[in-house]
Amino acid sequence: MDAPTLVGLAAGFLTTVAFVPQILKIWRTRSARDVSLRAFTLFTVGVAGWLAFGILRQDPPIILWNAVTLALATTILVMKLRFG
Repeated sequence: MDAPTLVGLAAGFLTTVAFVPQILKIWRTRSARDVSLRAFTLFTVGVAGWLAFGILRQDPPIILWNAVTLALATTILVMKLRFG
């Protein structure tokens, strides 16, 4: 595996797992009051765009981490709607 791919995988991992503590906090407190629905909706649509870009470019790090980030961001949006 080449260096740019390794850097992409590492960077994607770090920026993606950054959402896990937020998900855990919302789940534990059953509150998403401080999460902006508008901002997270825009973010989620943007991540979907990056995923589409990765697929079109056939770039594994972009595909992998944006797919995972999309799932995590969607989880936060669902919890925002559920726990407000």
